[in-house]
Amino acid sequence: MTTTPSSTAAASFTATAWERTAAVRGAVERCAFLAELADGTLAPAVFRHYLEQDALYLQGYARALALLAARAPDAGAAGFWARSAHGAAVVEASLHGDLLDGGLLPPGDGGVPVASPTTLGYVSHLVATAATAPYAVGAAAVLPCFWVYADAGRRLAARAGLVEGHPFARWVAAYDDPAFHTATATARDLVDAAARPELAEAMHEAFAVATRYEWMFWESAHRREGWPPLGG
Repeated sequence: MTTTPSSTAAASFTATAWERTAAVRGAVERCAFLAELADGTLAPAVFRHYLEQDALYLQGYARALALLAARAPDAGAAGFWARSAHGAAVVEASLHGDLLDGGLLPPGDGGVPVASPTTLGYVSHLVATAATAPYAVGAAAVLPCFWVYADAGRRLAARAGLVEGHPFARWVAAYDDPAFHTATATARDLVDAAARPELAEAMHEAFAVATRYEWMFWESAHRREGWPPLGG
């Protein structure tokens, strides 16, 4: 299965949204965090920072998915979003916890991790959109987290597989799992099913903002973004 839209889906909302975000997705492909993660040279302290922020992000993402489940137009869509919320809150969070506490990474600084400005902004965008915008717009907003990760995960897996003893192989494998790609395809189908002409531009905006946040999230993790100190 490929995460790139096929020619037969050229007229769908998701195919158009994917094409319209090509510049941002190109920036994702070029970002240093993913390049260093792929070849195994990413600093362990940077990966810890990323995992800590991603764990905080997943809490908010699960809330956004749960909101979509409650507002879904049918039982099938509601069930998918609810299962995805559970996966984000429990399954993925468990993987993060195992990686953070497994001895591979340097210890944390002892404090409770705080959401960075980028993490807080991304979560706020998703939760607010899922809660207050039309269902179709909320669905478009949560889709990039599936799709951009699946697309990046496939490339990461191909490159990381060439590195013997890759230190982050378990994390890379999780995002190139066939079940994750299947879930991504289902999410795309649900967004396309919800798309309406009168909502198209709002959906494109929600999708584009979330795609940009995907790029910003990796960029901010690479520089271990935190809140600036208060001025004296």
